[in-house]
Amino acid sequence: MSSQGAHLNSNSGFSALGFAREESNWYAIHTVARHEKHVAQQLQKCGVITFLPLMQQVRQWSDRRSNVEVPLFSCYAFVHTVQTSEERLKVLRTPGVLGFVGSERVGTPIPTEEIENLQTAIREKVPFAFHPFLKAGKRVRIRGGSLNGMEGILVGQAGCKSLVVSVELLQRSVSIRVEGYDVELA
Repeated sequence: MSSQGAHLNSNSGFSALGFAREESNWYAIHTVARHEKHVAQQLQKCGVITFLPLMQQVRQWSDRRSNVEVPLFSCYAFVHTVQTSEERLKVLRTPGVLGFVGSERVGTPIPTEEIENLQTAIREKVPFAFHPFLKAGKRVRIRGGSLNGMEGILVGQAGCKSLVVSVELLQRSVSIRVEGYDVELA
């Protein structure tokens, strides 16, 4: 359900004709509740690069228990796009999309590092849990191992150390256990 972001291979912000080139960025989109997977699939069919972070959760029904994949951030998905009218309309006309997240619903770009941190945690199958959004604290970087270079806020609870990875725009965070990893101030 996730797709890696495309990077522009350019050293200059201008095209050969001298016009400013549009940059592609990650943006959060607000979706109808419980439609995140469908929205991501529809956007991918339209050629839009999407990222929908999912986590495993045990659900209890009256007759059984089952593991299901649920969105990490309910009612949100991420798109990697250029903010042209054509690309915006492609996203906004997708059934289940309520709009871009950010100032005046135009959409505020999300730093690539924040998306890459989430993608790394999911790809490496690191245990994580929801965490209250933190604005203040010591920012650290992991040194070595499968999470090398990941940055976040280090917190400690009852002897356990966790790295809180945040998506600032959504004001949502997840905590990742970092026991056994070396960390340094970022």
